[in-house]
Amino acid sequence: MPARKPLHTTKLKSAGYDEAAQALEIEFASGEFKVYRHVPPEVARRLFSSPNPAAYWEDRIAEEYPVDRGAPAASADAAAKLDALFRKPD
Repeated sequence: MPARKPLHTTKLKSAGYDEAAQALEIEFASGEFKVYRHVPPEVARRLFSSPNPAAYWEDRIAEEYPVDRGAPAASADAAAKLDALFRKPD
């Protein structure tokens, strides 16, 4: 998933969009993550440029696209960070 963009609402914290996969990942203020599938690029663009992203999400995305609940994609170096944290001392 590409870099996330902050949404600055009380309900939505951030979102990222993968145009090739047409997947919109939304992080909610509650900590929940949802990935909406088959979202056209124009819909994602409008979400990011909306003066009220939460209202746009509710009106145009929430009930319109298939959704998976989940966790955010792990960062590329997450495994290395865990290995460094739990590595046995030499």
